[in-house]
Amino acid sequence: MPLPIERGLAKTFAGHIHYRACGSGPVVMVSHINQQSSALMVELLQALGPHFRAVAIDYPSHGHSDHIDWQPRIEDYARAVIETMDALKIDRAFALGEAVGAAVSIALGSGWRDRIDKVVLVNTPYFADDATATRDIADIAKVRPQDATGFPAPRSIDFLLTNDPEHAPMQPTQAWMDRINVAQFEIGRDRWQAMQALAKFDTLAGMQSLACPTLMLYGEHFIYGRHRALLQARCPHARIETIANGRFCMSWERAIDVAGHAHAFLS
Repeated sequence: MPLPIERGLAKTFAGHIHYRACGSGPVVMVSHINQQSSALMVELLQALGPHFRAVAIDYPSHGHSDHIDWQPRIEDYARAVIETMDALKIDRAFALGEAVGAAVSIALGSGWRDRIDKVVLVNTPYFADDATATRDIADIAKVRPQDATGFPAPRSIDFLLTNDPEHAPMQPTQAWMDRINVAQFEIGRDRWQAMQALAKFDTLAGMQSLACPTLMLYGEHFIYGRHRALLQARCPHARIETIANGRFCMSWERAIDVAGHAHAFLS
């Protein structure tokens, strides 16, 4: 029987932040992928729940959190995590996130050393320079359709697999795609905020500032996995582990595997 998911709102500098939580024990603050929400972290929260108190926020403008009319930084998302911890009276925690969520976890570990004890970085993205960031984001935008007003348009799983297979899990279904569609509808025209924040984030400097124990988890087929040695060079104490036959969205599709690696490391 899956563990129950709790929900709530925390008052922060960015308005009300919505969160989902599960389980009991040491706290793991979970940060989600770009253009998604904590709704896509339910399986991971339940997989972590037997050993941890897992809490996943929706970034500002995402999910059921308040929308903001300004461009945030990755550090702002991290601050939203910290202020959610404050609202829930959580003094210290571990940080875990995938993709944009990995960047948020880097910012948490490097910027709030007195609050974050260890970090787990799942499928860490990396843009080599501004030109690469601009090109990669433009390529992603081409395969994320919108209507005439700029509001996200729904995608079928066939559309994704034909046009953007690198951003699909290994066994995608239309049910999986529907959850992504709903998450993007919730964000609406703000859906590019997180990618713009990632484009400006200095991943290498963040890795270099990480003093806490760090685990870098990669899917075997993750598109930015080729940069893992470069990131580890900036954070030599980081441990790298690979999930076989994994690609994107591992925190959802491979929740049990991600939770298993995290449990072994955090414990």
